[in-house]
Amino acid sequence: MASNFYKDIDIIWGDGRAKILNNGELLSVSLDKISGSGFQSKNEYLYAKIDMQIKLVPGNSAGTVTAFYLSSKGEYHDEIDFEFLGNLSGDPYILHTNVFCQGKSKREQQFYLWFDPTADFHTYSILWNPLRIVEAFGVPFPKYQPMRLFSSLWNADNWATRGGLVKIDWSKAPFTAYYRNFNTNNACVWSHGTSSCDSNSQPFFSNTKEWMWAKFDYSSQYKLKRVQDKYMIYNYCTDPKRFPQGFPPECYLTHLP
Repeated sequence: MASNFYKDIDIIWGDGRAKILNNGELLSVSLDKISGSGFQSKNEYLYAKIDMQIKLVPGNSAGTVTAFYLSSKGEYHDEIDFEFLGNLSGDPYILHTNVFCQGKSKREQQFYLWFDPTADFHTYSILWNPLRIVEAFGVPFPKYQPMRLFSSLWNADNWATRGGLVKIDWSKAPFTAYYRNFNTNNACVWSHGTSSCDSNSQPFFSNTKEWMWAKFDYSSQYKLKRVQDKYMIYNYCTDPKRFPQGFPPECYLTHLP
């Protein structure tokens, strides 16, 4: 069963531009020329499968970014990012992804979305579990710091659309995105230094925690490769200007042909 926004979400900025509606079943965030808005989960998590249905800003949303991400605190924070870059009417949205670990990032990828994320709600999921496949290659993995879920709608017209060439048309404001069915049933809540999925607790071994051990299997790799081949428009692992001293170690892992 999906969560209730009143129970699970704190509005953190926007001076009334983020609103909980329909008795806690719907949430909206808005951006105008004065301010954007955003929210965070009340709980922190150390490993989670989190689902959210989002309906993005329709029409001419150029220059706006709707962010949906997990993040810990501090200078050396961990973060898992989804950022939806606004577009001119008729152009596809761009999904911008990034991963921070111990304060370091530079792992950006970008994809054209192959569906209209503004026409209806679509489910977006973050699966974060303990499987550290690439850690053996010297790649840090977010495993020590609990993270909260955040989302926000903000002005990024200095870079978001065509590298900042297309600015926000403020005559179209306010820009609004909607959220529903925030689901954290498959999440390990962090409280007072311990996790609800502690290895000594019975739920940790139950079938309901299968997501904890879900692997990026061959079928998943194949689907990702298909998406990369057809829709990827930027990959940090193929940008030598970003890494003149050589690409990060994970870029040299074997990929499917």
